[in-house]
Amino acid sequence: MYQPPHHREDRREVQHALIRSHPLGLLISSGEGGLLANPIPFRLVNTDLGMGTLQAHMARANPQWRALAAGAEVLIVFQGADHYITPAWYETKRETGKVVPTWNYAIVQVRGTVRVIEDSQWLRAQVNRLTDGHESRRMIPWAVGDAPDDFITAQLKGIVGIEVQITAIEGKWKVSQNRNEADRRGVAEGLDAEGSETAGAMAGMVREWGGL
Repeated sequence: MYQPPHHREDRREVQHALIRSHPLGLLISSGEGGLLANPIPFRLVNTDLGMGTLQAHMARANPQWRALAAGAEVLIVFQGADHYITPAWYETKRETGKVVPTWNYAIVQVRGTVRVIEDSQWLRAQVNRLTDGHESRRMIPWAVGDAPDDFITAQLKGIVGIEVQITAIEGKWKVSQNRNEADRRGVAEGLDAEGSETAGAMAGMVREWGGL
């Protein structure tokens, strides 16, 4: 990943926080047919033992898992908040006019080695933990146990598990750090005025990473 120094984010806790808040990762691998890419929801575990481990499952009908079983390295991309940035928000536009549009974003890329898992107990535990993690925020959470056991057993036969031992992790927060303070303030205020949730999230990041 292209990494200008002012956009690099090496703090492990920040990288992990993005993965947890945006767990749908794009799983990219190569096989006999070329490159394969699928969006997969991941759980991040074992972070106290280094870079961590990612656990997930995918449909057995998905051909990617057979390519993963060959032991190839994978790349997983986790996309955080992003937003278009108009030059109209820059103070520099009023001063010199020498500005162009850009796009702000936060992203984490992970590389690792994969283990494919077909054990039914592991799969059931994975589905339970993944479900509980997301349902716990709901007022009336749904649990895997709410469905008939024979139905869940049949569903588990249609998936395979994957576990990725992270060997490298990079974070990139492109949130206007390369602009001067007046421009950063203009970007944050412009995003606030947009009024959307995504714009608000990016405004907060511009302020936090820009020291405003």
